[in-house]
Amino acid sequence: MRLPDWVKAQYPSQSVLELKKLLRRQGLHTVCEEARCPNMGACFSRPVATFLIMGPSCTRNCGFCSVDSSKPRPLSDDEPSRLADTARSMGLKYVVITSVTRDDLEDGGAAHFAKSIKAVKEAVPGAKVEVLTPDFGGSREALLTVLAAGPDVFNHNVETAPRLYPVVRPQADYKRSLAVLENAALAAPMVPVKSGFMLGLGETGDEVIKVMEDLRAHGCRMLTVGQYLRPTKKNLPVTEYIEPARFEELKEAALRMGFVSVASGPLVRSSMNAEEYYHNV
Repeated sequence: MRLPDWVKAQYPSQSVLELKKLLRRQGLHTVCEEARCPNMGACFSRPVATFLIMGPSCTRNCGFCSVDSSKPRPLSDDEPSRLADTARSMGLKYVVITSVTRDDLEDGGAAHFAKSIKAVKEAVPGAKVEVLTPDFGGSREALLTVLAAGPDVFNHNVETAPRLYPVVRPQADYKRSLAVLENAALAAPMVPVKSGFMLGLGETGDEVIKVMEDLRAHGCRMLTVGQYLRPTKKNLPVTEYIEPARFEELKEAALRMGFVSVASGPLVRSSMNAEEYYHNV
């Protein structure tokens, strides 16, 4: 299908190239680059970036994602400090940290998340840290390790409707992801819980509403809804491009359900304008 005008990305500027050079010097990765985010040009020029920790290789193979799926390397002990130094150099006051899924690690990388949160808060006093985590295999202990480090927002995406999980997220589990969100809300009630999903993978309108209801029922207060864009020919095809008016309708429906912060639009991604939506909460 032809790409509609409302989902065309901004071209990279010179400032984007400079930020990429800084990231490479520090040996850091961003989900913006690895997942081929359409907003990279706009965000990098501000500059804002979502740091991808624990290496660029994921132990899972989701149908929508372009992040490399292969045997990951051992964790780098100094990655948290390098991340913190880069955040300080960029002048960031709001830092978003995500990761590949590391099912090869006993704690799923929870301790590494915790070290990264603490390193940023020590290097950049007053900075807020949002984490976008994997499901840690459903381990409550791993989840508590991350929360104990004091993130300001906890995010875990369900990505799509449960019916589509066998194709879109074959190694994940919808109910397990809901449990992660609920456990986070119960364990750290002062930390806003956030989640998101994509449209254009074959979901129905009723399924979308049900996902939103499930998220709200499991403690989620912040929501992001965006258009799935096929990052490579190896990934799942787009079944439909959703018009902006539909995203507005879903935003209104989510607010009526009780979500306190909703970002819904074709180019919305889970960490896009994260600082702004945090302040809304």
